[in-house]
Amino acid sequence: MANPVLVEVTRGNLVESRHRGMVAIVDGDGTLVTSLGDIDLPVFPRSACKAMQALPLVESGAADAFGFGNRELALSASSHSGEPEHVAVATAMLKAAGRDESVLECGAHWSFEQPVLIRQARSLDHPTALHNNCSGKHAGFVCAACHVGQDPKGYVTYDHPLQAEIRDVMADLTGSPLGHDNCGTDGCSIPTYAVPLRTLASGFAKMATGIGLGTERGRAARRIIEACMAEPFYVAGTRRACTRLMKVAPGRIFAKTGAEGVFCAAIPEQGIAIALKCEDGTTRAAESMVAGLLARRFRDEPEIADQLMGIANHTMRNWNGIAVGDVRVTDALFA
Repeated sequence: MANPVLVEVTRGNLVESRHRGMVAIVDGDGTLVTSLGDIDLPVFPRSACKAMQALPLVESGAADAFGFGNRELALSASSHSGEPEHVAVATAMLKAAGRDESVLECGAHWSFEQPVLIRQARSLDHPTALHNNCSGKHAGFVCAACHVGQDPKGYVTYDHPLQAEIRDVMADLTGSPLGHDNCGTDGCSIPTYAVPLRTLASGFAKMATGIGLGTERGRAARRIIEACMAEPFYVAGTRRACTRLMKVAPGRIFAKTGAEGVFCAAIPEQGIAIALKCEDGTTRAAESMVAGLLARRFRDEPEIADQLMGIANHTMRNWNGIAVGDVRVTDALFA
């Protein structure tokens, strides 16, 4: 199956680049609402599934035991920019469990936010694991392990009890078997599992609605989704797409990016979730796709829809501020 061109990038009067993609929109009952492209091809969700991976933090009782609120839960499901606020919350989470940054096994990198990166480079010899975009998720892993008496050492490995629990959680949500055969290693060193977009969207629809989940898991899932919507800055950061999308309709849109052109989103009040992938792994195209799809779901509320379409279709400018082209979704996205 040839996936449709869903985003075009122009320069001058010509189309310079075309991005093909796949889209699945599913409701809480698992009914496929919309599909484009090959949605049954397994893809690695990468960081788009962090809200699923955060469930043991809540279900184990660790979040309550350590007094975590919306910011901590949002950060545990985040791919943050390594800004000071993000680092502070990750630090506090580890401190609550009696740990520090030395326990983190995610690796280190500088902030994604350029002004912050420059300040870091001037004041630090090197970045720490706390600046890693996954430090909030990893802090949540450490807290969950410590709370139930597990040794957090090696918590990123396939055979660690925490990763086994996360594997079971994701299999339950997506209905897809997870194991060595469809496992890879993510950028932050934890296992990542390839699943069809259809089942990934279904998993997020379950989280957003609670349909098909037990009482406790349903409550935990809603708590994480609501925390992310309440604190969108802690899910991503300054100028980041996830944060911008959720701020358009506060408390009504959940959105989470993943590497290699994957994006997931949910609109709890509508009972639907979206999973998509830009075939060539381009983030800019995935961001336009999800913004356009969300805009269509809010077409009866023009103020919201127009803001979302402004994210989907936008002008590119060079370093002199001169408009040089556009990123735009195609009609095929709404077919």
